[in-house]
Amino acid sequence: METEYMEMRTERIDFMLASCLLLTVVLTAAGCLCPRTDADALQAVRMRGVLRVGTTGDYCPMSYLNPETRAYEGFDAALAEDLAASLGVKIEYIPTAWPTLMRDTLAGKFDLALCGITVTSARKEQALMSDGYLENGKTILCRSEDAGKYVSLAAVNRPGVRVMENPGGLNEQFARENLPEAALTIHPVNEEIPALIASGKADVMITETMEAAYYTGKDSRLAAPLLDRPFTHGQLGALLPPGNETLLEYVNCFIETERRSGRLNELSILYLHLDVRGKEEPQKDTPALDPAA
Repeated sequence: METEYMEMRTERIDFMLASCLLLTVVLTAAGCLCPRTDADALQAVRMRGVLRVGTTGDYCPMSYLNPETRAYEGFDAALAEDLAASLGVKIEYIPTAWPTLMRDTLAGKFDLALCGITVTSARKEQALMSDGYLENGKTILCRSEDAGKYVSLAAVNRPGVRVMENPGGLNEQFARENLPEAALTIHPVNEEIPALIASGKADVMITETMEAAYYTGKDSRLAAPLLDRPFTHGQLGALLPPGNETLLEYVNCFIETERRSGRLNELSILYLHLDVRGKEEPQKDTPALDPAA
């Protein structure tokens, strides 16, 4: 089985390399690519032989640092490995955190960050963001016994409802802006919050649909009553430092290749238990709604 998997992976990498080359030629001929900058970030990665990927490592099922194996796992970890393989380089994960994600990006600590990052207008004003590769939206994670209670945002925005979020991300921002009446607690470790909800330490977590689906599938004590009716609609994308337009061009080409080859759907089924085939693809000229809005 391992030999067959490696053969399939090699074939996929060869396909991605050929497809990216072909798509780049087509887009260049059509005038679709961004103008190149003097500092060629893509060439720098290839010459270094290493793609530096920033990740918080706390976001199941997107990018999670397994404490036992010390390896990064999840949809975005697999996507990052595919990206590095298509470039013919090794991958190096650079730890970051949600409160410092933008600061670390602007400081150039990594070539790109890939860890369940929502494409927003605020982030695009400061840095570069790739085309979206996966739909997302804010929803509720609560105890199964309370699923009938929290059926709207208004039902959560009440005195006595205990909301728990990790610091510095859009989940905290959404909770502060939309749940002023609820009691908000900030917990430093994101992956610990679902278990704290399940054990009664808090009542609700505002999180992304992928994370909610992941934890409800793992723990029968948890529910996501509004999973099919999220409060926001957006896309996940890669975050890059300003001036890295050449690498951004390649990443967008890579994402399109992964989508056309069916690889994004394969990862969705593997990590999210979700078949995304047939869903409307994001319009590249239309920015996704800012989840903070």
